[in-house]
Amino acid sequence: MIIVDTALAKREAEGRPIRVGMIGAGFQGSGIALQILTATTGMRLCAVANRNIGSAVGVYDQAGIEPLRCDTQAELERAIASGTPAVTEDAQALACAEGLDAIIEVTGSIEYAAHAVLAALQAGKHVVQMNAELDGTIGPILKHKADQAGVIYTFSDGDQPGVQMNLYRFVAGLGVKPVLCGNIKGLHDPYRNPTTQQEFARRWGQKPAMVASFADGTKISFEQAIVANATGMRVARRGMLGPDFSGGNPGAPLVPIEDTLAAFESHLDPHEPGLVDYVVGARPGPGVFVIGTLENPRQRHYLELYKLGKGPYYSFYTPYHLCHFEVPNSVARAVLFSDPVLTPSGGPSVGVIAVAKQDLSPGDSIDDFGGYQAYGVAENMAAIRAESLLPIGLALGCTLKRAVAKDTALTFDDVQFPAGRLVDRLYAEQESLFAPDAASTSGFRTAIGQEYP
Repeated sequence: MIIVDTALAKREAEGRPIRVGMIGAGFQGSGIALQILTATTGMRLCAVANRNIGSAVGVYDQAGIEPLRCDTQAELERAIASGTPAVTEDAQALACAEGLDAIIEVTGSIEYAAHAVLAALQAGKHVVQMNAELDGTIGPILKHKADQAGVIYTFSDGDQPGVQMNLYRFVAGLGVKPVLCGNIKGLHDPYRNPTTQQEFARRWGQKPAMVASFADGTKISFEQAIVANATGMRVARRGMLGPDFSGGNPGAPLVPIEDTLAAFESHLDPHEPGLVDYVVGARPGPGVFVIGTLENPRQRHYLELYKLGKGPYYSFYTPYHLCHFEVPNSVARAVLFSDPVLTPSGGPSVGVIAVAKQDLSPGDSIDDFGGYQAYGVAENMAAIRAESLLPIGLALGCTLKRAVAKDTALTFDDVQFPAGRLVDRLYAEQESLFAPDAASTSGFRTAIGQEYP
């Protein structure tokens, strides 16, 4: 955003840079740090927390900076006050440390991230995250707590959900009604797992399970769910429509995104809240698109003149998403303008449920997103509540109590929950706040072994 660069330059000139702490030092965290340390005026990466301290040190190493190791919150606060870059294993201490304007959370975890984000919000810090899995599970209650604390809780620009939201706002600002927010993918195979994706992960320095979650549909389900929760949109059906123009061949010639409109058109209704969805095998990938409609005949005449077609539906797209390169702008938007990139608009409208990737037996545990046991699919919250379906964000760490057949959606009754998890308590609080009379309330309460708040 052009206004952001001017505001950051002003903060730099005044000697008042935005002070940032980051939790997570993996693939994306390393890139975000490099961007702030080498290319972002008016912002300082003051400290990094990571469970593996060596990775946190490595974040600074790539810019030729030697950080100070801190083991307590007091040590962190002294380092921040003196302008000394710091690293720590204690995410809670960093989240609560004085002297920081914002926290970037980029762990890709659920329980660990929930503790860190909640602590940061309660400490009065803005939170910018790249954790669609966390946001798609308990984002609405975290947004509620951010509102109570008077701070911003937001997903970041650069990843596809944030880019979609920017495009949604642009399209709506033209007077065109968005009726579908879409994601462009090159592959979708729900049975991919860490073994099948191992070579790709090794090539790019990523974790095999994380890469598998991209391929098996879990990631895109979370990404589209959080767009739905920001816009009030829904899914057309469980798992979304997901038209595949590749024929299952990721190397097949790509179809122009404009030519995919027919696959969605019968499901579009300008009088409804709209849909989130995705397409496989289209260009420009890996970008995003928004389908919009316009009733005014004179304005439709202008859109045809500007090569967008005759309507009634028009396709707008952004041909790229640049991930870590754009995260600092998201921080600046939150801190300087109180402008979230993408944040829940209220209660959830779409969630992501766990579906068995193979036949599951009693005693099996669900270990990871993109793992061997389950994949995630997007579903409307009304169906999730009515059928007591198990969100995959809560499924991690759960143990099967009974057999579940391949491609069957899991329910709360199918699993045993670990005791004492924060994410379960926050999900319970979220349901109590936004759907106190939901049919699934008692089933979930029983599953986690506690009463609703």
